[in-house]
Amino acid sequence: MGDTGPAIDALQQRGEAYPPPAGMATYAVVGDPAVYDRAAADPVGWWEDQARRLQWDTPWHTALDESDAPFYRWFTGGTLNVAANCLDRHLAERGDRIAFHWEGEPGDRLHITYRELHERVCRFANALRTLGVGRGGRVAIYMGMIPELPVAMLACARLGAAHTVVFGGFSSEALRDRMEDFGATVLVTQDHSFRAGKHVHLKDNADVALAGAPGVRHCVVARRSGDPVEWTEGRDAWFHDLEQASSPDCPAEPMDAEQMLFALYTSGTTGKPKGIVHTSGGYLTGASATHRMVFDLRDDDVYWCAADIGWVTGHSYIVYGPLANGATSVMYEGAPAFPSHSRMWEIAERYRVSILYTAPTAIRSYMKWGDSYPKVHDLSAIRVLGSVGEPINPEAWEWYRDLIGSGTAPVVDTWWQTETGSMMISPLPAISTLKPGSASRPLPGISARVVGEDGLDVPRGEGGYLVIDRPWPSMLRTLLGDDDRYVATYWSRFPGLYLAGDGCRVDEDGDYWLLGRIDDVMNVSGHRLSTIEVESALVDHHAVAEAAVVGRADELTGQAIAAFVTLRDGVVGDEALIAELRNHVATLIGPIAKPASIVLTADLPKTRSGKIMRRLLRDVSEQRHLGDVTTLANEEVVEEIAAMATVNPHQED
Repeated sequence: MGDTGPAIDALQQRGEAYPPPAGMATYAVVGDPAVYDRAAADPVGWWEDQARRLQWDTPWHTALDESDAPFYRWFTGGTLNVAANCLDRHLAERGDRIAFHWEGEPGDRLHITYRELHERVCRFANALRTLGVGRGGRVAIYMGMIPELPVAMLACARLGAAHTVVFGGFSSEALRDRMEDFGATVLVTQDHSFRAGKHVHLKDNADVALAGAPGVRHCVVARRSGDPVEWTEGRDAWFHDLEQASSPDCPAEPMDAEQMLFALYTSGTTGKPKGIVHTSGGYLTGASATHRMVFDLRDDDVYWCAADIGWVTGHSYIVYGPLANGATSVMYEGAPAFPSHSRMWEIAERYRVSILYTAPTAIRSYMKWGDSYPKVHDLSAIRVLGSVGEPINPEAWEWYRDLIGSGTAPVVDTWWQTETGSMMISPLPAISTLKPGSASRPLPGISARVVGEDGLDVPRGEGGYLVIDRPWPSMLRTLLGDDDRYVATYWSRFPGLYLAGDGCRVDEDGDYWLLGRIDDVMNVSGHRLSTIEVESALVDHHAVAEAAVVGRADELTGQAIAAFVTLRDGVVGDEALIAELRNHVATLIGPIAKPASIVLTADLPKTRSGKIMRRLLRDVSEQRHLGDVTTLANEEVVEEIAAMATVNPHQED
């Protein structure tokens, strides 16, 4: 394909539009649409205003330093402590406010105030200090969703040490590689975690990883299950023993705004995992400001981000953003469907959750299980709904709003990345007209464009590459130990522009529609088609709960569209339905988008963060050897899909 055509063909133009709830703007955090123009007129000044909402020990002298682009620096000369901003500054007026309603998968519960969390963080920070951790130290954390996880993160921040959280579903090899690359000297883990009624043997995995990571001298273990674990004297110590033996008095260390707060590694499904570096002042500014604005956070809200802290969503919108804003959050340990499909809604009802933030894959699972589960629970407290992780298809958006939001709660569909640190494109619930499937427009202070192969803006309605053309405070600063890869990955394709790696189109109203990862674009007979559009067309059919689409090699068309479809509960799949689904896509989008093959499956391979592993589906479609599946929440489904695809691989005309 030459440079004259569109980077990505955007074929599906649709939809409904919903104005913001009447009267919401009067009391909203952001209730005046003029905020966009004000921020665009002086974006650096806008971000300075957001940063001033934090507590700084020393003011900055330069808000944005562009002298060594793309290694941008924010709030140069300023010092602050992230943990103090999340805890200490709330104690006088909000010390007895609940920071976390925590619920374990077996049903045990804790209600942790800001004062209690502050004491635990101080004690554990002092415990880490006895293990040689101080300013500039590095700590790896490998845990499930228990309170000790944010305690450990905030303790590191209090000391000025950097942390890397390794998702508790990763293998011992993944943990070892990340600890070694990060240069950790201490690992914080737990005996076991609970997931879907099973014990996940975190300490056993940690022991295997530690055998190959000689630089890690100490292993701190939180007791969760109480079951016996292997123990190495002189290296291993119990979390709670260290915590209780330590003083509750630990002054917060003022840190340079550009001090590394954490590095978070990408999953590494292809190539070497990338250590995304985030610093203190800019990151906390972005996370706290977007959390407050996008969710219209109010003093009496109960907020629930149903993600895992092992991913960036949990860093920014379970730990740092909400705590910096003094919010009350729900934190849940386990699987959303254990012990029943009602668990999610039971929790939301119990704590009177008013803001819910979850992934489209989770929403589609709830749709598949049926409307009866949420309908029997009182969800009337919910006033704002959020979506994160990948583009949400319009059918799931509508279901989410109607069933969970009582037909009135605005759905804020947020686009951002590990690299961006905080939300970049999202509606503002009191002032945005919402279109199901659209992430709306860049937030105040953010400037995004959609460009073609030549780096020039594409016309409205055409697909292209999403780029950010202006630095923002929470952006990654580099890749740990690899500045060259940082430049090559994000800044070399279009000089001066950050390449997000996602396809996008902007409609006539200026609203952004994400088209999925560039790597997920299919080249069919010279047309570059987005997987997201075909998936949305499939889910538009009343029988379909979820769909994943990939391109597989085809001698005639270059690539052919291979679809994997999960049906709603109670729907029986047969050849007639497969033909109906193929024609449904052709009707909504066009014959070029008709899947060449459809495999009906009970589930799709997903990571525990909820993302569909399309790489594995491509391997299945092209009958290649399957790669690493240890990050999946449902490893067994891959072999089942492979068997079905082999038996009935094609349904082409």
